[in-house]
Amino acid sequence: MRMHTKLAVGLLFTGLIAILGYNFLLPMFEDTAQRDSSDARATKGKLVIGVDNWIGYFPLCSPEMKKNLRRVGYLLQCEDDKADYATRMKALRDGDLQFAVATIDSYLINGNEHNYPGVIVAVIDESKGGDAIVGWEDKVKNLDALKSNNNYQIAFTPNSPSEHLLKSMAVHFDVPTLLGNSKKWRVEADGSEVALKKFLKKESEVAVLWEPDVSRALQQKGVVKLLGTEDTDKLIVDILLVNRNFSQQEPEAVTALLKQYFRTLKFYRDNPQKLIDDAAEETDLDKAVVQTMLDGVKWTTLSNNSINWFGQTAMGGSPSEGLIDAIESTVNILMDHGDYSQNPLPDSDPYRIINSQFVGELFSVNVVNTQFGQTKSQSSSEAPEVSLEKAFDKLSQAQWQGLREIGTLKIRPIVFQSGVDEMTVEGKVELDKAVENLKHYPNFRVVIKGHTAIRGDETANQQLSQGRAEAVSRYFNVTYGIDIDRVWPIGMGASQPLPRKTGESNRAYNYRLPRVELFLVTEDI
Repeated sequence: MRMHTKLAVGLLFTGLIAILGYNFLLPMFEDTAQRDSSDARATKGKLVIGVDNWIGYFPLCSPEMKKNLRRVGYLLQCEDDKADYATRMKALRDGDLQFAVATIDSYLINGNEHNYPGVIVAVIDESKGGDAIVGWEDKVKNLDALKSNNNYQIAFTPNSPSEHLLKSMAVHFDVPTLLGNSKKWRVEADGSEVALKKFLKKESEVAVLWEPDVSRALQQKGVVKLLGTEDTDKLIVDILLVNRNFSQQEPEAVTALLKQYFRTLKFYRDNPQKLIDDAAEETDLDKAVVQTMLDGVKWTTLSNNSINWFGQTAMGGSPSEGLIDAIESTVNILMDHGDYSQNPLPDSDPYRIINSQFVGELFSVNVVNTQFGQTKSQSSSEAPEVSLEKAFDKLSQAQWQGLREIGTLKIRPIVFQSGVDEMTVEGKVELDKAVENLKHYPNFRVVIKGHTAIRGDETANQQLSQGRAEAVSRYFNVTYGIDIDRVWPIGMGASQPLPRKTGESNRAYNYRLPRVELFLVTEDI
């Protein structure tokens, strides 16, 4: 009897397994049979990318891109996580995503918790007017106004490029209120549209927005743009990440996606109206609004990726590792802002989060010439964009005086020998640091103001301060190739002394008075 019971239980168990196996395997067999009997039999796999609705990502997830990838055997799926970078990085780590997009700053912050699960295989775009800081002109005329009043409110979207633009401004222009622990100035919003509404309701004096809300804000009387990304360089940079394991196990798929992406990018570059039409249809936005949004994006081509960002050797050109520079600069911003006390990258090495081999292979002579419609002469002439050497028109003194002030660039006191205009080694080091920040603002001119202590002869002080300002101008030109017409050195003597700090000793105060200030200015009104 016991034997019969065991046999019955065994048969029942076997039957259950057979039923479960049948129910589990049948769909697999049917799916395989369906695929093998159709044109889908050549499909190599599905590629999933974590994205959000930033217009710069549109070509990557466009109908044209999906069509191109389908032709080479891959299905493309873009998952919009509403800019939830933390969830996106976790999904990339777990392999739920093979690819993900991000800005450099968001990856440095959100990728750290997951040991940077992806490598950067391409630069997608830069924000060039797509983001901006605006303010009510009767309250905040320029960035320096934020230093003189601690009661300003700023509307912005946390954990977004808007916040990074705000951090960059706070660090580069030395706005201590935004660098401290105080949160009183924060008017947090769920997206640019909400930030704009709060700003227009006068709930804040300043707002950080992205298009089309930047244009909408500037249409209002009394609103001024304090800083826009059209005047910045390598500040808000969008990148494409690939899961580390996937890049090693499926390099063919990575190459296929990149190749078809650059093909798609060229198609839209050659057919700009098609880009507007497709983007308008996908986003359900008016074409005029879409055009405004697209105007704020500068996409990065294959050759530009290779030569100017990854530093690949070009045919007769001069490569530049712009991606490494952008990563290191972003790290410095995050550390100075207080996000990190030390470099968060493994071994403090930016090369640990990039992989240039895919772009490098695609940029081989045959691929560039045959697939992307470029010639050797075109690719070799695409030299690095050296913003510091940009040429500027010569201005009269009256024209200089009529320029709009953007703000004072952060700089520690430049040390000179007592009574002379010769810089010390320490002073040159501080200027070198200031130039690293200046690289991010290639379109602005620079007014160099020299100051002296309040003691001594007024005429002699003015001459000494003029000589020191001119010494800084010469250093910029000789050392960095900065156009002499971009800078205007003026000596202020002792006419603009700094306000004395509460409890500050005479010695400390007198030490701060002799200084050089760098004011960024622009012709734009």
